[in-house]
Amino acid sequence: MHILKRLLACLREYKITTVLTMIFMLGEAVLETFLPFMTANLVNEIQSQAEINDVLRTGIILTIMALSSMMCGGTAGMTASKAATGLSKNLRHDMFEKVQAYSFENIDKFSSSSLVTRMTTDITNLQMSFMMIIRMGLRSPLMFIFSTVMAFYMGGKLAMAFVVVIPVLGIGLFLIGKYAMPAFRRVFKKYDKLNESIEENVRAMRVVKGFAREEYEKKKFGEAAEDIRQDFTRAEQIIAMNTPLMQICMYFDMVFILLVGSRMAIIDKSVDIGQISAMITYGVQILMSLMFLSMIYVMVTMSAESAKRIYEVLEEEPTLYNPEQALELVADGSVDFENVSFKYSAQAKKFALADINLHIQSGQTVGIIGGTGSSKSTLVQLIPRLYDVTEGSIKVGGVDVRSYDLETLRDAVAMVLQKNVLFSGTINENLRWGNPEATDEEIEEACHLAQADEFIQNFPDGYETHIEQGGTNVSGGQKQRLCIARALLKKPKILILDDSTSAVDTKTDALIRQGFKEFIPETTKIIIAQRITSVQDADQIIVLDNGSVSAVGTHRELLRSSTIYREVYEQQTNGGDQ
Repeated sequence: MHILKRLLACLREYKITTVLTMIFMLGEAVLETFLPFMTANLVNEIQSQAEINDVLRTGIILTIMALSSMMCGGTAGMTASKAATGLSKNLRHDMFEKVQAYSFENIDKFSSSSLVTRMTTDITNLQMSFMMIIRMGLRSPLMFIFSTVMAFYMGGKLAMAFVVVIPVLGIGLFLIGKYAMPAFRRVFKKYDKLNESIEENVRAMRVVKGFAREEYEKKKFGEAAEDIRQDFTRAEQIIAMNTPLMQICMYFDMVFILLVGSRMAIIDKSVDIGQISAMITYGVQILMSLMFLSMIYVMVTMSAESAKRIYEVLEEEPTLYNPEQALELVADGSVDFENVSFKYSAQAKKFALADINLHIQSGQTVGIIGGTGSSKSTLVQLIPRLYDVTEGSIKVGGVDVRSYDLETLRDAVAMVLQKNVLFSGTINENLRWGNPEATDEEIEEACHLAQADEFIQNFPDGYETHIEQGGTNVSGGQKQRLCIARALLKKPKILILDDSTSAVDTKTDALIRQGFKEFIPETTKIIIAQRITSVQDADQIIVLDNGSVSAVGTHRELLRSSTIYREVYEQQTNGGDQ
């Protein structure tokens, strides 16, 4: 019930449309129930050779009722479509807005393929189910009740056919729904696996083709698709039993009414032709309403799983939030780690970072060196509060990062991630992600500082050159330099480069670092690198080992005091990595 209440709250401006749909469906149900009654009267009047005026009057009333029923049904169809699509629009908006507020810790709970499925397939299922509920979910039970009452009112003994047929059909439809549901429930979880296969294949297309693994990917996708097909086939085969069961009950009902009704009309003369006609129509209405109720049951059960998955996203509370009276000014770019320990989840047995104590002065250039898995990226992700520390505190500008307004803090900290991301659009549009109000001169200055201006000018369209999705039409080094320029446009107090010059040559790397030193001396630069040459001129170098600080010092100091640093340096300068 709480899930239903939460999802229906997303109707908002479509509540009136939903209510109107239900009113029109009520009108259609009432009118359709009285149509057989009026038809029976018309048949009886014709049979009794009534005055033509009486026949015409009844015929006009019947026509008006039929047209009114059609108008109610048609209008309800339009309003139901508007309400259902409006609900799905609002759900997608709310889900996307919620995901934007998620921290990395929240996003770690949901895979990207699962979020895509929830925002597409699951919402579509809920949309179809909602539209069916506000139309047939109201119409079918009303039609069943009204038609049953009218059948017993008009039919007398003929209505005994329904005493047999209704329980048989009701139980049969319930069993069909019961056995079909487990298969439908399994399908929605398997959609995530299917979408994940597609997402991985598209993103890693170059790798797939480079290793000639197309057949393997086809096989993996085929297995996921076949798994879904089997479950859907089994569910649909069970649901298909609706039709023969419905037809058996309907034909039994018609045969019973015709046989018994004919005998009563001819021999007993206790019923007339109009009553028999009305009973057949009411029988069809009763059975059809039951069948629609079974379809609604199936649809609601299917969408219940989707509703739970949507609810999970909407109710997931961001683990990061703005404090009351949040600070909206970062004084400078100083960074202090005080007894910081961190693990990605409360259930994790081991800390990713343990007992970190560091002091970085504003304007300093700091290098971070360490082996793979030493938590270098984790360390810098705590500064803009992409994650919260588990123990201890991090201060930026002398203030705990948890005291800042999140937007203020992240505007003051620019990160160039290890995995560089460019969006489809022009180079100008991509760069203005850093500062939407940046002038052309500021963009060119940032690109010059990032050593990107030269290759941009060589493109035929310059800064209006179109970038494909993911930046596939530029090299890795060009992508890195564009991302650095984008970060510089923020004019941050802290600039973090997470191994973001790995794809550029050493000369360009040196020019970028020299530009930082000359043109943004007041900005704190934190550089994660694999190459010693990228950080050897830094004011201090931090050596991480297995989530702990192994050593801190200048290049010369570390060569004397740190075994790890000295070994890396000797490997790279004696024909190792360099």
